Amino acid sequence: MSEVVQQPPSPNPGSGQMFDQIAGRYDMLNRLMSMGIDQSWRRKTVAALALPKGARVLDLATGTADLALMIARLHPDAQVVGSDPSAGMLEIGVEKAERSGLADRVSLEIGDAQALPYDDDSFDGCCIAFGIRNVPDRSLALREMARVTKPGGRVAILELGEPSVGWLSPIARFHVRKVIPRLGGMLSGSREYKYLQESIAAFPPADEFATQMRASGLNVLEVKPLTFGACTLYVAEPGEAAP
Repeated sequence: MSEVVQQPPSPNPGSGQMFDQIAGRYDMLNRLMSMGIDQSWRRKTVAALALPKGARVLDLATGTADLALMIARLHPDAQVVGSDPSAGMLEIGVEKAERSGLADRVSLEIGDAQALPYDDDSFDGCCIAFGIRNVPDRSLALREMARVTKPGGRVAILELGEPSVGWLSPIARFHVRKVIPRLGGMLSGSREYKYLQESIAAFPPADEFATQMRASGLNVLEVKPLTFGACTLYVAEPGEAAP
């Protein structure tokens, strides 16, 4: 039976407590506000990992384990570790893993992306979806992702941004800036989704973040905007930090 493995508390737990407050509504709100497109983005992320048979995969900021469970479903011989600072989100992830019959291949742990408790070269692939913008020290987390990923393995980062591609991008920007925080607040009864919009607006442009990835020891292979740039998929492999 899958269970949340308690790791020692890290000095920078990120925004786990905030997500504890909305954990019970998180999946529903994501589907409504993205109109279900978030699942398509996750599938592209899994494909970008290019996992070998019998892969061991680390999913950071796993939340309610959507991406971790998708990896396990699409790769029936993979073992997936999901790590997140929010105990509330992980409890829901454990329930989902048990309902889907994947609890024997998906383990969920409380952890901090800035201080991973794993040996070097421990995973065939490492990913994080909609979470890197919430990490206080992104460069440190990126270095940790590079450290624990085996040489030749893939690192995939999926992150939201302000839409900037195509003639429909102004409409998409309005959705991100106005609709998401208002709808999230109405449905969840909380103000956390105002933070969501603000954190998206504050996240660096794709080329700037890719430069940060290179400086943190990742060889960037692809930067792919999705849905008018509302989301970007960054694909990399471990390399050497830029001087």
